[in-house]
Amino acid sequence: MAIYEYRCEQDGTFEITRPVGSAPKTMACPVCEGEARRVFSAPMLTSIPHSLVAARDHEEKTRHEPDVVTSLPSTGARKRQAMLPLTPTLRRLPRP
Repeated sequence: MAIYEYRCEQDGTFEITRPVGSAPKTMACPVCEGEARRVFSAPMLTSIPHSLVAARDHEEKTRHEPDVVTSLPSTGARKRQAMLPLTPTLRRLPRP
């Protein structure tokens, strides 16, 4: 379902809910029964959280302007930590 906006010359704007793509170009005004024309307005972009907008902008930018690598990653060996304490029973098991 989508919300469509109409404007009556006498009574102003009103909204109706219809299935997507089924809104007529004109509609009867619910107040005066006069003809109201469909109008197009901007979506409610201000209700989107700023962090989501920033993430979308960054994702869009990296699609066309990927980050340039200027050096190789560090080769420092990371020490693996055991998930369980090494007990005598676990020490006999093969290691990955």
